[in-house]
Amino acid sequence: MSGSTRTPDAEAGQVQLSAEPVDSLACEAAGRARGADVGDHLLLAADLGHRVPLPASGRTRQRWELLASMAAVDLTAARVLEAHLDALAILAEAGLSSMAGPGTTWGVFAAEGPRVRLDAVDQPDTGWVVTGTKPWCSLAASLTHALVTAHVSGGRRLFAVPLRHPGVTVVSGAWHARGLVDVPSGPVHLVEVPAQPVGETDWYLRRPGFAHGGIGVAACWYGGAVGLARALARSLDARSPDQMAYWHLGQVDLALVAARQALAVAAVEVDAGRAEGEVGEVLALRTRSIVAAAAETTITAVGHALGPAPLTLDPDHATRVADLTVYLRQHHAERDVARLGEMLHGQARAPW
Repeated sequence: MSGSTRTPDAEAGQVQLSAEPVDSLACEAAGRARGADVGDHLLLAADLGHRVPLPASGRTRQRWELLASMAAVDLTAARVLEAHLDALAILAEAGLSSMAGPGTTWGVFAAEGPRVRLDAVDQPDTGWVVTGTKPWCSLAASLTHALVTAHVSGGRRLFAVPLRHPGVTVVSGAWHARGLVDVPSGPVHLVEVPAQPVGETDWYLRRPGFAHGGIGVAACWYGGAVGLARALARSLDARSPDQMAYWHLGQVDLALVAARQALAVAAVEVDAGRAEGEVGEVLALRTRSIVAAAAETTITAVGHALGPAPLTLDPDHATRVADLTVYLRQHHAERDVARLGEMLHGQARAPW
């Protein structure tokens, strides 16, 4: 950075991963996310869904730039859109894009939890139905449909379910988060809800797009961190910075440049078809871990540089910090890094 700490992409609203021209769709999405509520975010997701490039389409970078651009403005908006886009990408990978009709909004509920279980049964007269409890179902009360994993004979299988079916009960009052407060992610009870299979048994985890979707989440983390970095940059413009202020800005820059480059490289690998199987899992673990570390460095550095005032007096800043802190916990921290080390050990996958 030279001269003003405000960068061109900050003025344009787009978070770029390369020096390519500003993408109009990313700018549109970021602009429409500003100042909107979660209902507007859902309408935006439904509108943008089929306009956003799919992963591995040759335009993966543009897809992730759009998510990052929205996250830099509003992490709730990015969280809503990312889940919807992930569901559409999964349906496309399964050859079932037509299921996501106009006006529908989708989530992906694939988490497992202790003492809860969702089972799928193929009934002779009515076809597949799912029954049980699914944890961590974001916005289940607001979406029209979801892709859910359920236990079947021989493993787990993915199903598309209508969330407005009378057999669906969303548990209220379970979400006590102070970040992403408008994206409640509590459990859902399902009783004989009609379900359409999406892929074969265990396809959901084996498919190439599983790694691609995980990196898309990291693009949102990166965008959220950029939003915090911009607050730091603005604070330096408003006062006479000292050496420590410059040090914090430098720390943030180093972290975010590494994250940006990791995402840019990952986009190239995905579009080149070099992100499938174990290779794709290694790429996702590396990229997500680099971006998560950069975001945590940014949270810490901005907090140290700006002190308590914006956390207590600036609602937008306080919300952004809380939202990013909660969102980052989708990363499994040391466990993901340990998994990366396990995969690298003895497999000659490290480029160094």
